[in-house]
Amino acid sequence: MRIAVIDRQRCRPKDCSHECRRFCPRVRTGDETVVFPDGPDKPPVIVEELCSGEGICVRKCPYHVISIVNLPEKLETDSSHRYGVNGFQLFRLPLPKEGRVLGLIGPNGVGKTTAIRILAGELKPNLGRPDDPPDWDEIILQYRGSELQPFFEKMRDGSITAVHKPQSITDLPKVKSIADRPISELLESADSSGRLDELKDDMGLGEIWDRPIKFLSGGELQRVAVTAAIVREGDIYFFDEPTAYLDVRERLRVGRAIRHLSDLGKTVVVVEHDLSILDYVSDLVCMFYGEPGVYGIVSHPHSTRVGINIFLDGFIPSENMRFRDTSISFKGMTSEDEEFVGAETLLEYGDMRKRFEDFELTVKGGRVARGQIVGILGPNGIGKTTFVKMLAGIIEPDEGEVPKQTVSGTELRVSYKPQYIEQDFPGTLRMYLREAGGSVVDTADFRTTVLRRLELENLLDHAITDLSGGEMQRAAIAACLARDADIYLFDEPSAFLDVEQRLAASRAIRRMIQSGRKTAFVVEHSILMADYLSDSMVVFSGIPGKKGVASSVMTLRKGMNMFLKDMGVTFRRDPQTGRPRVNKEGSQLDTQQKAAGEYYYVGK
Repeated sequence: MRIAVIDRQRCRPKDCSHECRRFCPRVRTGDETVVFPDGPDKPPVIVEELCSGEGICVRKCPYHVISIVNLPEKLETDSSHRYGVNGFQLFRLPLPKEGRVLGLIGPNGVGKTTAIRILAGELKPNLGRPDDPPDWDEIILQYRGSELQPFFEKMRDGSITAVHKPQSITDLPKVKSIADRPISELLESADSSGRLDELKDDMGLGEIWDRPIKFLSGGELQRVAVTAAIVREGDIYFFDEPTAYLDVRERLRVGRAIRHLSDLGKTVVVVEHDLSILDYVSDLVCMFYGEPGVYGIVSHPHSTRVGINIFLDGFIPSENMRFRDTSISFKGMTSEDEEFVGAETLLEYGDMRKRFEDFELTVKGGRVARGQIVGILGPNGIGKTTFVKMLAGIIEPDEGEVPKQTVSGTELRVSYKPQYIEQDFPGTLRMYLREAGGSVVDTADFRTTVLRRLELENLLDHAITDLSGGEMQRAAIAACLARDADIYLFDEPSAFLDVEQRLAASRAIRRMIQSGRKTAFVVEHSILMADYLSDSMVVFSGIPGKKGVASSVMTLRKGMNMFLKDMGVTFRRDPQTGRPRVNKEGSQLDTQQKAAGEYYYVGK
């Protein structure tokens, strides 16, 4: 089975001389394999039945918008949906289980949101036939004998109520009908289950109860959107990336609220890129794999621990399918609380203080060495970004001084990736990176270590303004690493990235910092990513929005213990992969670790 996919939004036939048609061997022999039915200025159509699969058009396309993929013939009968001719195709669908939470995991662009929209009744599956879509009777016949048959029968009859928390929430303040309304009014009108009074406190909404939607931050919007979904009465609930923009404490709040729905007998489906939260909230896991933007395949459901470990390993034994060349393993840990052992000290900074109108940040001095990566953990609104901006020289402290020189006396050079990235650069990604790092961008080492790992090579000739949020995040990480600096500052580098992209970005950052004997500070909200990337910790405590205190640089274990104790959450390590896993609150292991003061269990 062969599928051909064209990214029609990025195809630029006016600028490429129709090279996909010029070099196609089937066209040269007289077959109309590549045609332009809408005119020469519009994207072409590749006739899959005539395509020989040699992939010359893929290699010749200057904008890398064509993909030709050979798939097993048995998948032909498993097609669930296709977005038009030469469009993305999804094979199979996840199987929701009544009274349980099903987690969906996989890269961006392989169909997780599409699957949710189908199961929520927002998108009718066309079984891979966009030009001849089937009716409900044929769809039900296609899934006869499976658990989806009665599900689609209920959907056809209108006897199932689905509640969907969508992936994108940033456009909510732009909706005129709700922008000026307080969240209390919106949530009370949505509460058809009577659960709002309980959730108001559980989700920490009391302080913003009377605030209009248009004045909410990203994290506040996310909590309101999740709450609005939970308080509606339904049969099946869908949460698409419910922890984006949230800190660790808020993620656990959301996770507990979602799990409570399954305790009430509701069916729940969750898409989540934070593996710790997915592990915490899910009973079962389905993996999505394939080629982003081209095709996606849904695995059979597995138990949560087994499914996540299979995903990290990259091989599904029950299907004899390897979907990633390398497995992902977390660094081995010991029970010793050791200081970072690295090269000589790069810089030292003393105590600092910064005051704003309603907020005060106190920073305790610290020391960092060459090759050291310091993770920064703390709630939202506690001063993490202010601290990083002080180190970057963007904000001056009211008391104390930011070091201007390294310990050796040379001028300190800083490279900073901000939390919010401007996307107004007037040029291509290649120009953007060259402006940041000059000729280093074209070196073999940078291309291998950074561009290839971050999957940016095929985007180099695309305009910055055309990049998606995840692509722009990876571009900003690459630009930060391209600069010649002593200290690299990354503010939430995992935002908008899927699991594999987060791990790839972490590997790129670690490789560049250690090989160049530099230092990095990384603000992160994912415990799993902080554990994977960091050698040491700076932990923030205090009262969000009022007072923040940044600790000195401490060992990874001490910092994690301090942070997790403040949250009242314990972690254990998976014996197979070494990844950190959240203990269920009140479980035997949770109780034992809290009694021993070991909130961050690193093993023996």
